[in-house]
Parts: sequence; structure tokens; C-alpha cells
Amino acid sequence: MHVARDIPVKYKIHHKTIYRYTEPVRRSVHELRLAPRSGPLQSVQYWTLSAPGNLSEARDGFGNIVHNFTMAGPARTIAIVATGEVEVRIDQAPTGQAGAEAGEGGHGAFQDLPEAGESRVSPLYFLSGTPLTQAPADMRAFAAPYLAAGHEVPALLALADGIAERVQYRANTTDVGTSAVEAFRLGSGVCQDQAQVMVAACRALGIPARYVSGYFYDAAAASLASHAWADICLDADRGLWCSIDVTHRCITDGRHVRLAVGRDYASAAPIRGILEGGAGETMEVDIEITPLA
Repeated sequence: MHVARDIPVKYKIHHKTIYRYTEPVRRSVHELRLAPRSGPLQSVQYWTLSAPGNLSEARDGFGNIVHNFTMAGPARTIAIVATGEVEVRIDQAPTGQAGAEAGEGGHGAFQDLPEAGESRVSPLYFLSGTPLTQAPADMRAFAAPYLAAGHEVPALLALADGIAERVQYRANTTDVGTSAVEAFRLGSGVCQDQAQVMVAACRALGIPARYVSGYFYDAAAASLASHAWADICLDADRGLWCSIDVTHRCITDGRHVRLAVGRDYASAAPIRGILEGGAGETMEVDIEITPLA
């Protein structure tokens, strides 16, 4: 898909997740990060969520929209549906010195600051590792040459390219509990693993980085799935970031719709839950993304 610069792209998104159980769920508590928020890279036109319980809405310390619901009573099926329209903004790089410092013409840089009255963690919070994003000596040694002269956008893209070569994209070789170092040493994984390796490598070299969950529109794909990439902090004082898709070896563009950010997959997962009962779980996910004129 060719994306013209400075031209917004709008999508209609329908995301349905169905959990089925051979043994009924007696009670469950769910946390959803399935509602995108408007920001420097996109504008949410409308968004609706449906779930088998009353949804409460809040913001977490990362700025994500979080919904919670509790379900009581026996159930063999839990269906969660998200639908809406999002307009993606292209090349929203700031102008002036901050933009110039981010790379040639500021391309790929965006400013993400808290809204008035909003409490949000400092970008420096994304310097610390997590169990999923630890970077031992071999990972640091791999990443260091790419960023030896600094972490401007071209260097970050070179690191992303190196990670994509080192951690080859192969479905069904990892799972949601696979850590960055496990995927790095295995040499394969999916977008989640590649993003977490990028995040872990940058943090190990003193660069704040965060994990991003969202959607990627591919007109040629037979079926669509959720996607993941990484935000790298270029200037913590200004709240200046660059969003890099390791899987596609590019700065994010008009094909990307952001859902949530976190320190790793676990803190940005679209759906998390705690169940009583509910043995024999299977999950079916259906995602439709339709570009709008």
C-alpha cells in the first residue's frame, strides 16, 4: 500500500475475540486495552466496546484507555467486540530544533506529552527492564555497534533491520510468555518478540523504549491479526519519540493504528483476565480493517 505523505488515512476496524470453554467459567475479571486514543499520530473518530459485563473506563499511568468488567455466573463463551474508525496522521514530526535532532527533517519523530490535567509516567520510566525485556551481555554486545554513534532515527532503523535478521519472523515458535532474550537466542519469533528485543536492546544501552500494541493494515494479507512495534525516546525532556516497526523494518506510517503502550507485552496486552473454572479454553480472533475514502 502506497502511503502519500501528509495525507490522513482512515480505517474502519472490527475486532472480535471469542473464548470458548469445555468447563464453564464460574467467575472472571477482565482488563481490556482495546480502545485507541487520539494523539499525535492518529485521531479516533468513534469507538465502541461490547463485553458480557458492565464496562468501567479509566486511564493508566501510560496514558492508555483501560476498560474493566467482571462476569459472574456460569458461561462457556465470552465474546469481546471492538469497533470504530481511526484516522491516521502521516509525518506529524515537530518542526524546529527538536525535529532536526530527530533525524533528517525530523522525519519519524513525534511529540507525546500528557494532556492538561493528565498524570503519566516520565519517559525515563521506560529505561528499566522487566522479566520480558531483560538484555544480558550477548544482546547488549549485538546492539551496541548500531548505536555507538548515537540513537538518531537512521541508527535505530539499522538496529531494527539487524534484529529482524537475527530474530526471523516465524509463526508458532513462541508464545505470549516468551521473553526477549529467549526469542533472541532462539532466532525466531513474531512481531511481539521482535518488538520486545528492540525495546530490551535500547534500554540496555540507556535509551528509554516502550512496547506498542496495535493494528497493521496489509491489503494483500489473507487474514489480519494484531501487531506490535516499539517507541524509542529521542528526547525525554521534550517527550520526543520515534515509532519503529521491526517486523516491516520501517518507521510507522499510514498502515499502523495504535492501541496501547507499555513496558512490555504484559502491560499493553489487548485482553487480560483471571478466571475461576473455565478449563479447555480455545480462542478465536477475527480482525477486519477497511480503508475508507
